[in-house]
Parts: sequence; structure tokens; C-alpha cells
Amino acid sequence: MMRQYELVERVQRYKPDVNEALLNKAYVYAMRKHGSQKRASGDPYFSHPLEVAAILTDMHLDEATIAVALLHDTIEDTSATRAEIDQLFGPEIGALVEGLTKLEKLDLVSKKAIQAENLRKLLIAISEDVRVLLVKLADRLHNMRTLDVMRPQKRRRIAEETMDIYAPLAGRMGMQDVREELEELAFRHINPDAWRAVKDRLAHLLERNVDLLANIEKDLTALFASHGMTVRVKSRQKKAWSVFRKMETRGLSFEQLSDIFGFRVIVDDVSACYTALGIIHTTWSMVPGRFKDYISIPKQNGYQSVHTTIVGPARQRVELQIRTRAMDELAEYGVAAHAVYKDRGSSNAPQKLSAETGAYAWLRQTIQALSEGDNPEEFLEHTKLELFQDQVFCFTPKGRLIALPRGATPIDFAYAVHTSVGDSCVGVKINGRIMPLMTRLRNGDEVDIIRSNAQVPPAAWEEMVVTGKARSAIRRATRAAVRKQFSGLGQRILERTFERLGRKFSRDELKPVLSRLGRKDIDDVLASVGRGELPSGDVFKAVYPDYQDMRAAHKMPASAEAEGWFNIENASGMLFKVPQGEGQEGAGQKALPIRGVAGDVPVRFAPEGAVPGDRIVGILQPGAGIIIYPIQSAALAAYEDQPERWIDVRWDIDAQMSERFPARIVVSAINSPGSLADVARIIADNDANIQNLSMVRTAPDFSELVIDMDVWDLKHLTRIIAQLKETETVSDAHRADA
Repeated sequence: MMRQYELVERVQRYKPDVNEALLNKAYVYAMRKHGSQKRASGDPYFSHPLEVAAILTDMHLDEATIAVALLHDTIEDTSATRAEIDQLFGPEIGALVEGLTKLEKLDLVSKKAIQAENLRKLLIAISEDVRVLLVKLADRLHNMRTLDVMRPQKRRRIAEETMDIYAPLAGRMGMQDVREELEELAFRHINPDAWRAVKDRLAHLLERNVDLLANIEKDLTALFASHGMTVRVKSRQKKAWSVFRKMETRGLSFEQLSDIFGFRVIVDDVSACYTALGIIHTTWSMVPGRFKDYISIPKQNGYQSVHTTIVGPARQRVELQIRTRAMDELAEYGVAAHAVYKDRGSSNAPQKLSAETGAYAWLRQTIQALSEGDNPEEFLEHTKLELFQDQVFCFTPKGRLIALPRGATPIDFAYAVHTSVGDSCVGVKINGRIMPLMTRLRNGDEVDIIRSNAQVPPAAWEEMVVTGKARSAIRRATRAAVRKQFSGLGQRILERTFERLGRKFSRDELKPVLSRLGRKDIDDVLASVGRGELPSGDVFKAVYPDYQDMRAAHKMPASAEAEGWFNIENASGMLFKVPQGEGQEGAGQKALPIRGVAGDVPVRFAPEGAVPGDRIVGILQPGAGIIIYPIQSAALAAYEDQPERWIDVRWDIDAQMSERFPARIVVSAINSPGSLADVARIIADNDANIQNLSMVRTAPDFSELVIDMDVWDLKHLTRIIAQLKETETVSDAHRADA
């Protein structure tokens, strides 16, 4: 185990003016607090925070971050408190340690929700100070290095979490070396057989090509020297996980991979990068399609380099990355390389990161998604989506660069620009041409979003997008639209209920009774009534607690006809009572207008359907809105004793509408070749659309067809039924009555 003075010496190598007192105090405090605690391996627990600190010294981080590494488990696993750490080390170090502490006693059912809430807390802490991330990744790295002592089940769970969250998070923050090691360690535990097989093949390949790699390094160095350039050339081999993932995603064999080995050319400055590129391309042929300039357009995590592939020395394909020393350091250490710290005026004062990189832009967007109120599982899903994706770079018409995951659509692009742009998106021009919204964007595309203020994002868009931000925004917009529908329905129900009881409904009357109704705002009350979760009579009683006569809201009136109810007989001959206006053609304007499922009222149709021209009845179905039944439906008998669920509805259809409506018919057809074709032809010739069809053999010579189809109105449906009856292969056709 590393001694106290050894840790100080490690920091002194890159920071001669190190605050030794801070490191010594943190070392002694953490060792005393962890005391005799042991790790699963049997080692003293304090060896873990000490190794985490050592990893961070390799990144050349300041003493405040090293002190946090030593203290990072004290609040979670010992008797230490935040107040005590604040007193001894200052509030900034206390805040960093608390940011690394898992949430305790979470009242959540699923482990996935707990994992999401801990990730949520961590990301918020990272957004406030990036040093939280650096310590957390070093903590996870050491845990992965010592994972062998864990139970197999726990080992796999931790490895999967590392592969899902922490490795891609390191990549997003530009810490490529940390990402690669985390991926390798996780791969070894998730799929040990595949890891071993790929590892053996790589070792054999390296052994076979060691002389070739040395010769290529030598040839490249000599080439640059001949042009008066001093560069450093170093070879690198892909890691096992990177090779395995490429084989899996592209369906390639190991022998088909051409970029297992690559070379980095490290130069002095940016201009030298392009000079070196010119020397290489004028000496050897470039492989078409394998050139990328990440200096001109850096990756979102700040990565910069020029990538090219050539047919180089010995006619070998050689992948080259050309970058400056600063770029190389950033590629390895990411945000840790941006450790620009400001002294607060005291050698003991904790220091804070002040640099800003592209990595933080993604982090800020993720934190913004947190504040949008998604549930924990949705947040975890969206964060994983964002972490895993490679990128494409597209432009707005004004030249703004938008980085998106590979496979993104114009809808993703619109939401990346702004949530309001995504919500109002109705079309897109890509490179000046109108294209479908599901088009996959490519690098360099210019994307011009066409907008409309009347647009509401369809729920189906959620399956078309790949970014967590777009998916989250679509879900919110869909929920808001549904809530708006139910709120409107709830207000109309309350207006009708209050009117029947001799009162006029006002939204303001609900404010004083919100607590009695158990709702947080007026719209919540209206939406609950619209969903059927809160009876309208209960709202009336809350507003007018002294009102006695509630018969009309909850009971059949003593004199039904006098109170506005009347008898009606359905097609099955059953007699029951319905509220005045229900089922009547030309019902009053106080009835809810029904325009179809796309209207402003949450509506579904009964299984047998209903079409304009039918006498219709609305039944309030809790959680589903209004179910529209034709008055002849036998199913209405089930609601005869529930008058509070009957809703006064009327058709509100004009000639400009282009929406079909559902209808179910029953056809008895002769069981002979071509009879089904005859039925389908008549329906198609009449501009109707079959949605579903089932066939039942009722006799050796006849089959009964139950057909669900979409028609324009009652006249349209009647014409189809009449033509079916006239067909030689059809013995009978009629509306289904459920």
C-alpha cells in the first residue's frame, strides 16, 4: 500500500508547489475513518481510495482532487458527516465528496429506478464541478481492476453498468484511455469466451507483425525528417472490445479488419498537421472515403485530429492520426487535460475548474432533460441513448453546426436546435430538396426545418428518433396534448353537471377546493374528470357542500321524462332510459361535438363502430375518454344503471373533412371460390377500407364474414350493404349490433 510521503511525491513531480498539508490531513483522516474495514479481497479498505488517488496523479490533477479521492467513500461507508468534512477541509471539498455519495433509502421499487436516481445525482454533481466525474471514473476504474473477487452475478451486473454508463461517459468527456480500459475490463467479465478469443488473435497478430510495425514507424519518421519536420510516430493496436464490436456490428471476420493497427503522428502545431498530411498524401495513395478532419470540426467531446488511411510502406493499408501534442493529451485525458484551475488566494483553498469544452454542452443538455420531469427509467434510457452514439455533423441554413448521433433524423435535428422547433416541425429540406422526416442524416447535410404553429408532435415520432432529447420532448408533448384533450372534456362535463343542478360552472370556483379534491391545480381537476377518475358530482359537492339535491348527478330522476330523460328502444328490442339529447339527431349545441379520433375531445369508437348519420351515445370510460356507441348497440344495456357516465354527444362533420369512421358489418357468403374476392371488390370499388376480417363456417355451404371497415358516413355504409346483398355469392349483409 502506498505510503503518505509517496503520494505527496507523486503529486510533486508535476506540481512542485503542492499543498502537502492538505494531502497529509486527507490521508490521515480517511485512513482513521476506514479503520479496520476490509474489501471483498481481504485488503484494507483504505487501499481503495489510495489507489483511486494514484490513478488521478497519473492524470496530473491538483491536490484538492486527490484529497477528494482519498475522502470519497467516507460519508457513504464510515461515520464521517458532510458537516465534519466541511469543517476540516472546506465546503467545496465537502460538496465534491457528497456528490460522490450514493443516495440512501430510496423509496423506489425497481433497481433500475435506483440506478437512474443515483446517475441523476451524479450528473448534477458533475455539472457543478467536473472533478466529481474525474474521481468517479477513477473509482470505477479501480473497482473494475479488482472485480475478480466479487460473486459472478454481482461481477456481471457491475460490468454491464460500466459498459452501459461509465465507459461511454468517459468517452463523451474525451477520456479515451479510461474509456478503453473500462470497456476491456467490462468485456472480460460480460463475455469472457469472446474476450479471450479476440485477445489471443490480437496477441498472435502483434507477434507476427512486430517487425512490420517498427519498419513503418521508421519509414514515416524518415519521410518527415527528409522534409525538415521533427515528429513523433507511435503505433497502436485496437483493443479487444473495439475489434469485437466492429466484427459484430459490421458482420466482418477478424481477417477482414484492415485497421487493427494504426499510427499517431505527433507534431508541434496545427499548421504542421496539414503540412504532414500533404507530405503523406503526395507520397502514398489515400484510400477514398477514409479522410476525416476533426481539427476543422472537432468532436463534441473536444477531440481534434486529422484521420487518413493510405496504402503505405510495403503496400500495407495504414491508418494515420495526425495531431499536436496538446491534441494528443486531450485525446487521452479529455476533460482532465482541461484542468485550468484558479487559485482562490490561499494555498489551502480548494480550486475549481474554469475551462469550458464541447463535452460540457452535452452534459448541460442532459441536465436540462433531468429538469423536464421524466421518470427515472425514461431518464436512464435517454442517457444511455446519448452516451452510446457515434456522431454525424449537419448544418442549419445559417451555418450553425449541429452534432447528432449516427442514424439521426430531421426530427432529431429539429429538437437539437430547440424544443419549440421540434414541436412545430412538419417537414424538412435537406440540401435544398424536400425529403421525408424519417430520412437518415449524413455528414455535411444542410437541414432546413419547415414549421407550423398548428403542429402537435405525433406519438409515432418516438419510434423514428434516436436522441434522448427528442424522445423525451415527444413524450412530453404527447402527454400535454392528451392532458389538454381530457381537460377540455372535463370542463364540458362539469358545465353540463352544474347546469343540470341549476348552477353555472366557473373555473375560479375550483381554486378554493383544490385541497379537498386532492388535486394540485385546476387543469388537474378538469383532466381527472375527463379521464373519469373524479366524478363530476364530487366536484359539485366540493364547490357547493350545502347543496342537497344531487339526484340528477348520480341517480335516475324520480320523474325521468320531466327531468330530461326519455325511453328509447334499441335494435335488440331492449327499452332503457337515456339523457335528453343522447342519440338524437340534431341534438342541442350543448352536446359535445364529435369529429372523430383526431378531434379535440378524447374519443374512441365501440367495437361495432359508429358513423356520421348514426344516432350516437357517449359513455365515459375511466382513463380512455368517451366511447361512442350507435344507439342500436346492445352493449348500452350494461350502462343503464350508470347515468352519470352518459355524455351528450353530437356529430360535428363538415364537407371538407377527409376522415373515415369505423363500422362493422356481418356478411353471409356462399362457400365457393371467389366469394371473398367479390365481397372485397365491392368494398374497394366503393372507396371503403377493410381494417380487419374474420371468417366463421356456419354451414357446409355458407360462411359468415365479420368485417371491420372505414367508411365516410351512414349513406356510404348503406350503399355498400345494399350492393353486397345484390351480389350472387352473398345471401345476407347487415350492421353488427355487438
